[in-house]
Amino acid sequence: MFKPIELFIGLRYTRAKRRNHFVSFISLTSMVGIALGVTALITVLSVMNGFETQLRERILGMVAHATVSERGAAISDWQSVLDQARQHPRVEGAAPFVNGEVMLTRGGNVSAAMVRGILPEHEGEVSDVVDHFVVGDIDRLVPGEYGIVLGSELASLLRVRVGDQVTVVSPEARMNVVGITPRVRRFTVEGIFNVGMYEYDRGIALVHMEDAARLFRTGDGVTGIRLKFDDLMAAPWLARELAADLPGTYSVRDWTVQHYNFFQAVRTEKTVMFVILTLIVAVAAFNIVSTLVMVVTDKQADIAILRTLGLSPGSVMGVFIVQGAVIGVVGTLLGVAGGISLALNVDTLVPAIERLMGIQFLPADVYHISELPSELRWNDVTRITGVALVLSLVATLYPAWRASRTAPAEALRYE
Repeated sequence: MFKPIELFIGLRYTRAKRRNHFVSFISLTSMVGIALGVTALITVLSVMNGFETQLRERILGMVAHATVSERGAAISDWQSVLDQARQHPRVEGAAPFVNGEVMLTRGGNVSAAMVRGILPEHEGEVSDVVDHFVVGDIDRLVPGEYGIVLGSELASLLRVRVGDQVTVVSPEARMNVVGITPRVRRFTVEGIFNVGMYEYDRGIALVHMEDAARLFRTGDGVTGIRLKFDDLMAAPWLARELAADLPGTYSVRDWTVQHYNFFQAVRTEKTVMFVILTLIVAVAAFNIVSTLVMVVTDKQADIAILRTLGLSPGSVMGVFIVQGAVIGVVGTLLGVAGGISLALNVDTLVPAIERLMGIQFLPADVYHISELPSELRWNDVTRITGVALVLSLVATLYPAWRASRTAPAEALRYE
C-alpha cells in the first residue's frame, strides 16, 4: 500500500465520487479562487513596482539626486562650489542651473512654464533629457542666440516646431517711458524632448544658462548646482555629508526632501493593495473549511472504520490536512503561473485591450505616466506564494481537528 497512509487516503479523498459532486464543486471553486487571488496579487504588485520605478527614473532624470543652493540668494561663486562638489568621491556629475517661471506665447497660444538655464556640455552629467530628444539637439543651445528647447506636450500646446519663435514673458517688471512692463524676449525653438512624463513634457523649457541669466537678471550667479551620486538611495546621507563640507550658508537638498511624500504614498498604496488582495486569497482559502467540513460529515463512517482499524486521531487529522493542502497547493501553483505570465506581458496586453476597446486607461494629462509598466520581483512572488500556502494550511486545521474527534461507536450506530 502507498505509504504514508495519511497521504494515500488524503489523495484518495480528493478524487470525486458520483455521490459527492457538490463537494468537488466547492473544492474546485476554492482552488480557482486561490488561483485568481494569487494571480491578481502578483500582477498588481508587479504593476505598482513598475509604476514606482518608472516614476523614480523619470522624476530623477529631470530633478537630479541633490541640489546645492544658497539660502535666499543666488550662488555667485558657483564655479568654486562646483569644483568642490566634484571632488567628493561619490559625486558622478555636477552642473549649474538658473531657474525661473515664465509665460510662453505663440500666436494666440499661451502657457506657463518653468525655464531652466543650463550648460549643454554638462547637462548630460545630471539629467537624462539629452537622451530623449525627438527633434533637434541640446548642443544647439548657444549663448547669445536665445535658443530654447521645449517638452513635447508644451510644443504641441503652443503649436510650434523647430525653427519657430516663441515669446518668453518674465514676471519681473522693468521701468521705461511707458511705465512698468514685463521683460519680453523672443526665443527660437532648437529642439523638442519627450521624457515620457507629462508634468515635465508639459511644463519645462531649457535655454542656455547665459541667456537665462540675462532674462532673469541674475548676473554671474546661478540658482543652484545639480548633483548626481553613484547611488540614488544613498542620496539623503550623501547630501548631508556634502553640506557639512561646503563653506558658508550653502544647503544641499536631496530628492527625497521634495518627493518623499509622493513615493511614500506609492509605497503605502502598494501595501494597502497587498492587504486587500490577500483578503481575496483568504476568502478562497477559507472556502476549504466548508469543503472539508462537508467531507468530514460525508466520511463519518469511513473515519470510524479507520479508527477501529487502529488509525490514531493524529493520523485522521493528517488525512484531511493533506486533502485541504492539495487544494491550496494546486490553486497557488496555478495562480503563480498565471500571475507571472500576466505580469511579464502587461506591456503588450494592455495596449492591445486599449486598441480593441478604443479607450486609454492612463490619460497622460491625468496620470504621471501614460503607459502601464510592470516589474516582476521574485521576492514578491515568494512572499505571495508563502502567504497563500499558509492560509490554505490554516484553513484545514479546524475540519481536520473535528474529524479527529469522531467517536467510532457513535458514527457507526446507524450504519
